[in-house]
Amino acid sequence: MKKYWLIITGLILVAITVLSLWPLATLPSVPGTDKTHHLIGYAVLMFPVALRQPRCWGWIGVALLVYSGGIELVQPYVNRYGEWLDLAANAGGLFCGWLLAMVLNCFDSRRLSAQDR
Repeated sequence: MKKYWLIITGLILVAITVLSLWPLATLPSVPGTDKTHHLIGYAVLMFPVALRQPRCWGWIGVALLVYSGGIELVQPYVNRYGEWLDLAANAGGLFCGWLLAMVLNCFDSRRLSAQDR
């Protein structure tokens, strides 16, 4: 996954964009709350970036947050509902994705250092 992080992140970003901006007559009834879906979607989006840890990963996280804010601003123009609480859930998801990747990177580095002994 670390090798293809940019492609994976791009595909996830396209999927989130399409799902967020596709005009719908009525919103589908999906189990769970809307904010949970936002949190999970943006955690999945941030995970490959944080796992790979490119030099500019912090700026990428900021750019993803700004992008999600842009989506919230555009949604009312495509028969969707933009909400600032969605932006908060997106930010929480970006943080959760980052945190999960940091924990996994920590365990991976410990495993690799144990193998070197």
